[in-house]
Amino acid sequence: MLDNHFMLSGKTAEILYDRFAKSAPIYDYHCHLSAKEIYEDQEFTDISSFWLGHDHYKWRAMRYAGIPEKYITGDEEGLIKFKMWARTCERLIGSPLYQWNNLELKAYFGVNEFLKESNAEKIYDFCNNKIKTDKLSPSKMIKNSDVKLICTTDDPVDSLEYHMLLSMKGINNFKVLPTFRPDKAMNILNEGFGDYISKLSKSSKSSIETYEDMIAALRQRIKYFDKAGCLMSDHSLESLSYVPTYSQEVEKIFFKRLHGENISNDEAEKFKFYTLKLLALEYRKAGWVMQLHIGAMRNTNEAMFKGLGVDAGFDIMNDFRTAEPLAKILNDMDRTNGLPKTILYSLNSKDNLVLSSLPHCYTEDGIAGKVQFGAAWWFNDHKEGIYSHLRSIANQGMLAYFVGMLTDSRSFISYVRHDYFRRILCSFVGELVDGGEFENDETVLKEIVEGVCYKNIKGYLGMEESI
Repeated sequence: MLDNHFMLSGKTAEILYDRFAKSAPIYDYHCHLSAKEIYEDQEFTDISSFWLGHDHYKWRAMRYAGIPEKYITGDEEGLIKFKMWARTCERLIGSPLYQWNNLELKAYFGVNEFLKESNAEKIYDFCNNKIKTDKLSPSKMIKNSDVKLICTTDDPVDSLEYHMLLSMKGINNFKVLPTFRPDKAMNILNEGFGDYISKLSKSSKSSIETYEDMIAALRQRIKYFDKAGCLMSDHSLESLSYVPTYSQEVEKIFFKRLHGENISNDEAEKFKFYTLKLLALEYRKAGWVMQLHIGAMRNTNEAMFKGLGVDAGFDIMNDFRTAEPLAKILNDMDRTNGLPKTILYSLNSKDNLVLSSLPHCYTEDGIAGKVQFGAAWWFNDHKEGIYSHLRSIANQGMLAYFVGMLTDSRSFISYVRHDYFRRILCSFVGELVDGGEFENDETVLKEIVEGVCYKNIKGYLGMEESI
């Protein structure tokens, strides 16, 4: 499995991968890495701490295999946790976790064996020795993967201190840029909304007593992020409805909530999508890309949420309708010239055809693929999910202008997911060529493969040629 042509189906796929995809640089335009950890660049000490410590993909598998929680998120020693993961991993037949796991061990540590319980201690010691000998750290992992861009995920109230320090440091051959994610300002029903508005007031150095004040504060933070190099915004849409409203009604909704009155779900939806429309206009003015992550159902296990908090492995995909409300939301933005470049992601593969065809309804002269169906996300970033995603874009959209893969990860060694994706991409394209469904023109194929691997997202974000 771990040879150079793993997952590549046919000679054309092998040629495309070897010549155009294998050594292509990585532009990881959406992830959850910490700018602070990258800046401080502390050497790792134990593989379990950074390989298992933030990975809710692995946590889910271990829990389902019956591994006690103390070996997952508890404070047991690293070797024991590593063995528990190895026991789980060796049984993950058909899972991308099995493939990612062993590709990561090979790419970053030179391990050529499949991880299993019987060799876990040997591999654990080998990796820890490698960490110590090579003084592995976040920046070394990033550079070893030839990463040119990292876009983190950041709240409007964040100081962006470490992004600025990284920019001033000037010694890295990669950029770390913030992404503006105002979910806490938009999810008006959340507990602590009032406290969050107080934080926004403090960070923007302005008084927020009205909805108009809140929007002014967010505009101020958009300018702040823009000065720090931000190129993108991001929104998690855990519901999707189109409920027309107007400014005076939204002002009343905000006032009620800020003063402790109850508001309905319908009012919350009006508030959220009216705010999204206003922010989208600001993103367009700034030249940013807007990302809409659609369909996560979060924290489904209340007891575990109370004990472990968010992003602990208890989220799934929702199954609400997408086509009509999303089309109306984008249309509202477009008809007022307020629709920025936009990437749509769905956590439910049932939406593949909708999100592949909808972008063609919102085009703009001079921009290839203004609205995009983004990478197969989270529960979809496995072989079948990626194939289905690529087929949908190729059938309904235009694969040649697709902006490609991202990690959506908190791990510094998850960049093998780009390699995993590129192998699937080359197989998908190679099979079409070998089947006589597309011309074997190397010049065109090179443009398509390199475009999807990194050139399209680079151009889409308007990044200068030197990066």
